[in-house]
Amino acid sequence: MTSTVRRAGGFALVGTLSLSVPATAAVTDRAVATVAAPGPFIVVAALALYVVDGGALFDLFARPGDRRDGRLYGLAGFALAAAALALLTVRFGMPLPVYVGTVLLLSWGNLGGHLVRSVSNEPILATAGFVVAGFFAGVTGQYAAAAVAGAFSAGTPLSWPLVAFLAASGALLGALLRVVLFERDDPLVMVSVGLLLWLFFDLPLSLSTTRIAVALAVTVALGWLSYALETASLPGMLTGVLLGLLTIVLGGDGWFVVLITFFAVGGLSTKFRYETKRDRGIAEENEGARGSGNVLANSLAGLVAVLGAAASPVTGMSRTLFLFAFAGAIAAAMGDTLSSEVGGVFDGPRLITTLEPVEPGIDGAVTWQGELAGLAGTVLIAGVAAWTFPAVSTVGAGIVVAAGVVGMTVDSLLGATLEGALLGNEGVNFAATVSGALTAGLVAVGTGVVPTVMTGVVSLQP
Repeated sequence: MTSTVRRAGGFALVGTLSLSVPATAAVTDRAVATVAAPGPFIVVAALALYVVDGGALFDLFARPGDRRDGRLYGLAGFALAAAALALLTVRFGMPLPVYVGTVLLLSWGNLGGHLVRSVSNEPILATAGFVVAGFFAGVTGQYAAAAVAGAFSAGTPLSWPLVAFLAASGALLGALLRVVLFERDDPLVMVSVGLLLWLFFDLPLSLSTTRIAVALAVTVALGWLSYALETASLPGMLTGVLLGLLTIVLGGDGWFVVLITFFAVGGLSTKFRYETKRDRGIAEENEGARGSGNVLANSLAGLVAVLGAAASPVTGMSRTLFLFAFAGAIAAAMGDTLSSEVGGVFDGPRLITTLEPVEPGIDGAVTWQGELAGLAGTVLIAGVAAWTFPAVSTVGAGIVVAAGVVGMTVDSLLGATLEGALLGNEGVNFAATVSGALTAGLVAVGTGVVPTVMTGVVSLQP
């Protein structure tokens, strides 16, 4: 057993201390719980920072940076993050299953990932080890928390579909953050996963085991395919799988069809005459495999719309409004992607602000071929949305096309004015999708396609 695996095992055992919080929260008053719940982790952090500076215990938990500094900063950070979430649980209402599930998911998921890495150097296999181990640890943690709390007071039984959805979402997010961040950033990963799962736990979701299973099977299969075809890097693949899972579960099948249309066509477009774009210095890095930053920049606005739709029973806002915002954001992303990937291979680009001729690859440069390809992309997304959703009529499809055109135009304008000075490429892409979402939503309301923002819940399942 390698030292890395032993260290991960030690962290997993420390994470298991989270099981003390449900008992503490159940048998003590709030003031005492505020001190007692994070107590075990505070003790661990204190020992790591001020007591353990050598010996077998230090060797077990020490990361390379810890050995250099002579302090177990990694263990202290992990323990303090767990303590902070414990305070959120006893003082601000984070559900006990979410808390325990999050801590065990990360700690035991890390152990699973390192066990696989000890026998294989393939990154995707180590990531799969984290996700699988994290999923089962998350499930076990949620049920264990409910069992411990239920031994002291009556509790609400957990729903298996919700438990599975939380564990899967947390494992995928944790794996993604672990890939794009450093090992020392585990506290940030833990807090991020915990807060997201808390949000999902409180949403009025209608889940089924079949839907969760199908969503996981479809998104994982498509994610692996994108990785195998090199249209997405490992972080990009994880981001796509997570977004796909959330879109199916929180939105519905039709929402996912719109999203996967963008992922498929947009990913393949990066391969279009790739050598020409590489020679011109405008090709995507990693042989066109899109990373997590690119995927998130193009999809985050759509994901917010999906979350808004899922929360519509609570907010009272029309689900249809969020559908148009979602379609507008994805249309903008599709239009921008195709206009740049196709237009970049043609000569004679002009700067969108002055129409003066510029060299290919200049931010804000457009070609008529690229603009036509972008328009075709927005029409494709509008057509898929109209085909999938009865709520999107011919007029609604026209709104989506217009929103997509606005979004890709905003992308070019920002590229010509602010990119490189105030915004990076991902920031410009995100702003373009937000403008597409806002345009679609506002125009849909203004034209009466969505009668009012407060119309109650509209079922959009195809």
